[in-house]
Amino acid sequence: MQILHPFAGSIQHYFDEIADPDRYRPDHCPQCEAQHPLTGHGFYRRTLVDDAFDGVISVRRYLCLCCKRTVSLLPEFVLPWLRFSISVIALFLAARLLSGLTLVAAARAAAQPGMLYQRGQFWIRRFQKQAPALSLALVPLAAPGHPRDPATDFVSRALRMLESIGWIAAHRFLFSQLRVHLLGWPASLVPAGRRITLASARPDS
Repeated sequence: MQILHPFAGSIQHYFDEIADPDRYRPDHCPQCEAQHPLTGHGFYRRTLVDDAFDGVISVRRYLCLCCKRTVSLLPEFVLPWLRFSISVIALFLAARLLSGLTLVAAARAAAQPGMLYQRGQFWIRRFQKQAPALSLALVPLAAPGHPRDPATDFVSRALRMLESIGWIAAHRFLFSQLRVHLLGWPASLVPAGRRITLASARPDS
């Protein structure tokens, strides 16, 4: 299982923080809910591309001694299963879907001028498919009294909500509270082996 590491700063600052296993050690197991601190269980490595970084980062893991399952402390600027950071994906999608830039220009706006055409198309397809669920799930984060969004399509509405709330803040809420992925979980990878539905969050008609 993955939980989010509440981190803001440079990649080097992140490396320094995770060197201390006690700093963000979970005090209980989010899977079996055993009320005891988890045990340090090393790291796994994954690639990350950000506007000023392209390389490998370490992700700290912990072990629950009761259920014998591990918990990974994923930095909140990273999306599960995707190599590029939230900020890069956010800049690209806003440039392409809100500003109407070409794929090449949108990649430049995201500081990724050499990005493959297929990767941008992949993000667009995933976001378009996820936009209705995002528009619904993000309603609790909308500021009270915020005027009704005039956007007529879910994609524009979801993008404007994300820009208003903040992409990382929205990701933190969606992932921690609902186990919802910003771009949607791949079909074969649903959190904790369960498919997620937001139907219960709809207001009664």
